[in-house]
Amino acid sequence: MFYYVILPLALLVIAYKIIFSSKTQRYNLPPSPPHSLPIIGHHRLIKPPVHRLFNRLAKTHGPIFYLRLGTRRAVVISSSALAKECFTGQNDVVVSNRPRFLTSKYIAYNYTTIATTPYGDHWRNLRKICSLEIVSSKRLANFFHIRKEEIHRMLTRLSRDALVNNEVELESLFYDLTFNNIVRMVTGKVYYGEDASDKAEADTFKKLISYITSTSGARHPGEYLPLLKIFGRSFEKKVKAVGEAMDAILQRLLDECRGNKDGNTMVNHLLSLQQQDPEYYSEVTIKGLMLGIMFAASETSAVTIEWAMASLLNQPELLEKLKSEIDEKIGQDRLIDESDIQNLPYLQNVVSETLRLFPAAPLLVPRLTVEDIKIGGYDVPRDTMVMVNAWSIHRDPELWTEPERFNPDRFNGGGGEGEKDDVRMLIAFGSGRRMCPGAGLALKIVTLALGSLVQCFDWGRVNGEKIDMTEGPEMAMRKVVPLRAMCQLRPIMNKLITDSKV
Repeated sequence: MFYYVILPLALLVIAYKIIFSSKTQRYNLPPSPPHSLPIIGHHRLIKPPVHRLFNRLAKTHGPIFYLRLGTRRAVVISSSALAKECFTGQNDVVVSNRPRFLTSKYIAYNYTTIATTPYGDHWRNLRKICSLEIVSSKRLANFFHIRKEEIHRMLTRLSRDALVNNEVELESLFYDLTFNNIVRMVTGKVYYGEDASDKAEADTFKKLISYITSTSGARHPGEYLPLLKIFGRSFEKKVKAVGEAMDAILQRLLDECRGNKDGNTMVNHLLSLQQQDPEYYSEVTIKGLMLGIMFAASETSAVTIEWAMASLLNQPELLEKLKSEIDEKIGQDRLIDESDIQNLPYLQNVVSETLRLFPAAPLLVPRLTVEDIKIGGYDVPRDTMVMVNAWSIHRDPELWTEPERFNPDRFNGGGGEGEKDDVRMLIAFGSGRRMCPGAGLALKIVTLALGSLVQCFDWGRVNGEKIDMTEGPEMAMRKVVPLRAMCQLRPIMNKLITDSKV
């Protein structure tokens, strides 16, 4: 029995090493950590949070290094210059595909959503639909009233909570805000609040999104080690079940919008396009677009608001500075509006600094090379996964003054071409052709929400203790410890919030 097990495994290891070596020996690959093991490669090194691990490896092996993760090749880029090399010109086309993971297969409609589909005509059509029909300036302006109403809903709920207990929990508040906002824009449905229609469905929807972010393909070993797929399919079965549950919710939402022909939602707009071109605007295409915008813009926006508030609470002088700017520019007779943001540079700087230190997707979304390419003078073979460590780039001392310090003032004045602290060096939403199409929407939600919170309430730390800033291992970089804070209504805002109609 011993030989029946050991001999095949030994032969498999030898064959794997010969085949893999023959594929890589002709390439001038980037530096690589030592002791890559047969079959699993460097996978034993991967421990969360992965962006911090990759940052440490970059300090040893340089701004581009090579990993073998089971059957997959990968390079990790931790340099702004090399990231720019990837995301500009012809290179951006070559590094434009997506790796194929089980989550993309079973949840993203067999790799057909805008985030997961291969680069080509289908992706270009989806991008065009998003840019012109979903997140264009005109479409976002049409939904301004939703963003405003959801901000007011959040403020009203927070004021009621604060009157009962000055210590408030903020994570769930921010998630409800962003989730309600996106779902209303896409389908017109209200999931949270006094006029909520289906809280059970909403809770299920949020749990599914949370599961997807915590078990993305880039994290699960079964995606890299075929043997794990052969001997155990529990992960695949669970992902498939999640995909079926998500599809059921999206289909119900789609059917509800179809039944409400007078609705002014993103889905209703897509359904009108379906009547003109039913072959292209299929049910799967529309559900994929729904999934993409709701997945991308809800959790990442909530995460960013929470990190911003946590950072300000840890530096009360910065919180006071932001409050002073809002009081001076807006006054105390009305609530902040989206049109005010352009006149609030410090508020914009706080958001930019939050995105710098706490990018919601610290490794962005992995890409895949479609042909052999050179990056930084090294060969990167076809079908290599390319991961850009935005978290590391955003903390590079060559680019940023005191990079570990939360300092919104770094964006005042300087930061010209080639200088430190240039806001254009931020890549929190990616770069190039496959940059996140919902970046503009996310910034509107985050900036207005943060400004409203600071304008309407006085904030403090619970028992004066520093906020725990430890980040979790998920794809969307959440705080490990949900944010709690002391909250009091500002007297001048009391009547305004009470009278605001949600």
